[in-house]
Amino acid sequence: MTQDIPTAESVDVTVLIAAWQAENTLQRAVDSVLAQRGCTVEVIVVDDASLDGTRALAERLASADPRVRAVSQPVNGGPSVARNRGLELAKGRYAAVLDSDDYLEPDRLRQLLDHAAKTGAELVADDMWKVPDGAEDLPEAQRDRLLGLPETGAKTISLEDFVIGNLLDPERPRSEMGFLKPLMSMSFLRKHKLKYDPKMRLGEDYALYAEALAHGARFELLPPAGYCAVVRETSLSGSHDAAALGAFVAADTRLLTRRGLPDMARVAIQRHRIESMKRWSWVRLIEAVKARDPIEAAKCFMVPPSVAKHLCAELAQQVRIRSARKFGLTEVNSS
Repeated sequence: MTQDIPTAESVDVTVLIAAWQAENTLQRAVDSVLAQRGCTVEVIVVDDASLDGTRALAERLASADPRVRAVSQPVNGGPSVARNRGLELAKGRYAAVLDSDDYLEPDRLRQLLDHAAKTGAELVADDMWKVPDGAEDLPEAQRDRLLGLPETGAKTISLEDFVIGNLLDPERPRSEMGFLKPLMSMSFLRKHKLKYDPKMRLGEDYALYAEALAHGARFELLPPAGYCAVVRETSLSGSHDAAALGAFVAADTRLLTRRGLPDMARVAIQRHRIESMKRWSWVRLIEAVKARDPIEAAKCFMVPPSVAKHLCAELAQQVRIRSARKFGLTEVNSS
């Protein structure tokens, strides 16, 4: 079936796929967008200077279907830079992100569009299905949900709710609302000049959604509608350097400078900033020690008292672990 070239008047959703070393999964991701029912779509694949066959595959997909556009970055800039490139080219009334190793079920975008039309929400997300790599045909009853809420119906997410949804809580698993992939109103993003922070390679989604909420966006969360996040053992999502973590801290710091933030939202953002600072300071200290840079190591302790206390606790834990290894004792589990 021949497809028409999408125009700005005809596209409901532009799906952005930032792709790096994705030649094994990109076809599935793109096909899942083109198979969406009840709406018109375009796909913008931004190859982020991959070293494998990602760029060639993206170009083949674009030549086979006018709804697909392939863009290549001259150097690797990370997901924020790649997605911003896609946002600049987007024709859709809404934009949505799809990671290159994930996929959508056929009615997902229509469900989000219907809810956006009903509520006027600028951001509409669904809880995500976590699917083990190689188990894409797993029935819903055997899948895990990222958040586990709402069980039924929709939930309006405030800035405070959103930030708290990204905090560690010893009473429950970390929910990570920043991992969600909402439908985003392009008119709202353009009106407030919102885009991904090009300096961020970690938490760029969290920062953008938080900024949108701070600008007054209505954020609606639905039960799973069909975003399938493939869980791979080789994922690098938990491994970040000090620069990436520092940019994450800076995003919260900027947000706290905004006037008019609700008091409880401000408290939540400050908690999130301290939590992120603990991770950043520890990795920063490790890098300083490896570089044999005592001045930089000392600067790591020029932080709020709770962060300095965390650093000292981490150091003490490492001393115990190394001592146990040296004397052949049972190892102490690292925190």
